[in-house]
Amino acid sequence: MKRQQFILVSAALVALVLLFFFGKTVLPKKTESNQAASQTETPSKLEFNDILAKAKQKISSAQNERLTGLENSVIRGDVKEQKIKVYYQLANFWKDSAHVFEPYAYYTAEASKLENSEKTLTFAAQLFVDNLLTEANPVMQNWLASSAKDLLDKALQINPNNDSTKIGLGACMMLGNIGGNPMEGILPVREIAEKNPDNLYAQLVLGLGGKKSGQYDKAIERFNIIVQKQSKNLDAIFQLAECYDLKGDKSNAIKWYSEAKKLINNEQIQRDIDKRINELK
Repeated sequence: MKRQQFILVSAALVALVLLFFFGKTVLPKKTESNQAASQTETPSKLEFNDILAKAKQKISSAQNERLTGLENSVIRGDVKEQKIKVYYQLANFWKDSAHVFEPYAYYTAEASKLENSEKTLTFAAQLFVDNLLTEANPVMQNWLASSAKDLLDKALQINPNNDSTKIGLGACMMLGNIGGNPMEGILPVREIAEKNPDNLYAQLVLGLGGKKSGQYDKAIERFNIIVQKQSKNLDAIFQLAECYDLKGDKSNAIKWYSEAKKLINNEQIQRDIDKRINELK
């Protein structure tokens, strides 16, 4: 799963968890051209069977044998509770034994659909959304967003007033290459942010939406709100650095990369930051 690209890491807690548990790096450096291209490209459809087939190539024959037994248990199970149990077993296999994120999230989602509670649906959806916030591949963005949207739509049917669910759905629309009108995702999240400026999840999603669309000044405004409330929010600090970098404001980019470096103990990431700072000087 590791993508060998030069990265200045967007270090939200969830992203760091993914880095250590699933070997996943996040948020590759974008240029003006691929920012624009990401808005116009229609990504091809990614099917879970293709993801699963690739994941199975990375595990041992003994693990594949165990996995086949679990998969057959799902097929044979004719009671909902039995299927839920096996889906969670499959999820835990991919999380704890194989350390591959996508099948873990998928089987967690399948179990949550059968349980059909707001708690399980939103938990499973958040797995996809958290990865969507740091994913760069448009095809994978589409798969993550589509998977999350299915769960969030079901959760909203149970509780139409959950702001976090609405924000997650907005993130899917803005960042996941789904739907024809980005405003469908932006407006509900903006409404929540205007109603409650301290909702930093809404501010983050609006900032990422602005960054994706090349509206760097608007994105910077949102990320600054977060930093004003949480001065050591590494995710927002990195996003500020990248937005200033992308808009060509070298002095502010250096300022925020330097602030980020102070909060990081990883020597390799520190060296990468120093490299980028030197390139900007």
